[in-house]
Amino acid sequence: MIINASDVAKLRAQTGAGMLDCKKALEETDGSFDKAINYLREKGIAKAAKRAGKIAAEGAVVSYIHGAGKIGVLVEINSETDFVAKNDIFKNLTAEIAMHIAAAAPKYISREEVPAEELANEKSVHRAQLEAEGKPAEMIEKIIEGKMNKYYSEVCLLEQPFIKDEDKTIEKFLAEKIGEIGEKITIRRFARYELGEGIEKKKQSFAEEVEEQLG
Repeated sequence: MIINASDVAKLRAQTGAGMLDCKKALEETDGSFDKAINYLREKGIAKAAKRAGKIAAEGAVVSYIHGAGKIGVLVEINSETDFVAKNDIFKNLTAEIAMHIAAAAPKYISREEVPAEELANEKSVHRAQLEAEGKPAEMIEKIIEGKMNKYYSEVCLLEQPFIKDEDKTIEKFLAEKIGEIGEKITIRRFARYELGEGIEKKKQSFAEEVEEQLG
């Protein structure tokens, strides 16, 4: 069954769930809104959406170091109360999110954070490639939409497949934990450092290395 973007937007407005979750819910329920809402509730996603209007200003800043100091991550994850921030479920959640960031290297938290210039450039590159391949004009936009969704799943933390369970996104994993904890949990910001990242390393041939050592 083909799911229209307007139907996804309508379900999202009713439940507050993410676009991908709404689309999947409609696909799984043959487009029935009532069944789709129940589907989201059963998955713990709609329950999480009910907390969307709450203010999450507590929480923790956690760190994770990987690979004998080769990669480091700092991430701020907020909860509604300090009590929940001390909960073992919350602590495990923050540790797993930090570990995921180290492994998957996202650039942004959500697609809303991706700069307009970067999006425009990405679309322009894909459009030029498709035109060079001789794709029909009416197909190009649909193909680009698919490629952009893949792009978001690569660079946006919430849309990346969770490294411990690639059948779910980080957004879905977070929603499940919100359902368990009963409070709004948000990933506010993160920083990822990789040893030597951005440093232009000197390249030498083997002969040049030998010559340098011999003086």
